[in-house]
Amino acid sequence: MERKRASDFPQELLDLFDGYVHGGISRRQFLDGAQKFAAAGVTAAALFQMLKPNYAWAIQVPPDDKRIKAEYVTVPSPQGNGSIKGYLVRPANATKLPAVLVIHENRGLNPYIEDVARRLAVANFIAFAPDGLTSLGGYPGDDEKGGALFTQVDRSKMTEDFLAAAMWLKSRPDCTGKLGAVGFCFGGGVVNQLAVRMGSDLDAAVPFYGTQPGAADAAKIKAPINAQYAELDTRITGGWQAFDSALTEAHVTHEGHIYKGTNHGFHNDTTPRYDEAAAKEAWQHTLDWFNKYLRTEPKTSG
Repeated sequence: MERKRASDFPQELLDLFDGYVHGGISRRQFLDGAQKFAAAGVTAAALFQMLKPNYAWAIQVPPDDKRIKAEYVTVPSPQGNGSIKGYLVRPANATKLPAVLVIHENRGLNPYIEDVARRLAVANFIAFAPDGLTSLGGYPGDDEKGGALFTQVDRSKMTEDFLAAAMWLKSRPDCTGKLGAVGFCFGGGVVNQLAVRMGSDLDAAVPFYGTQPGAADAAKIKAPINAQYAELDTRITGGWQAFDSALTEAHVTHEGHIYKGTNHGFHNDTTPRYDEAAAKEAWQHTLDWFNKYLRTEPKTSG
């Protein structure tokens, strides 16, 4: 299928799809609402197909790339659902490296998030992308089914699973002990939650369009935060100003970037909401942040 851009669709239709993706409306309600945009032989159902992910577009680093070593591993999570499975990727010739936890959107561990983990491995990090749907059999290979499963997961237990994955990753013998976290959409919110929960155990965080914690929780954060937002994603981006103030008040090192004219999900290169320029710039901020705060050398007296 030919790749479409956000500019190929009316903003109202993109907003309607965003409502569907985040559980605000059903697929049927999306199709009913999309009916008014159906024209020239393009049905509401065809618009839905154009807007949903095409995972063939996401492969920037093939799974069998010789520069990396990838495997699926299961991590114990006694406070959560018992265990959480995930995708572990390292540079092929790695010794001790900093690690980054990668948290998926509200669909589970899909091919886009696995590719993000591989991109981090190519950038010389150990990356682990846990699957929050492990307790229900894992990501089902289809985003709609994944979204349906997401409504059945015990959210508090899933948060414990992500916390267990973070601590497991940080304590691996091939990790330097420096840990970062990056997450997208739902996963961006989880990254913010982990920053609250983990305090100084988390060394850097990059939430992409993630729901922000309140001021009392923000005060518990120790990790430097570099938040990425889409200008048109007012539902999430509207919370940045208060979060920015709370982080400043708590003396947390932080930056926020709002990309003009972009929609929620602009980094996900499998949908028309992808914005190549913003995605590349945000990814560079991500790598720069992790390189700065996860590779800090111990100071030596001169």
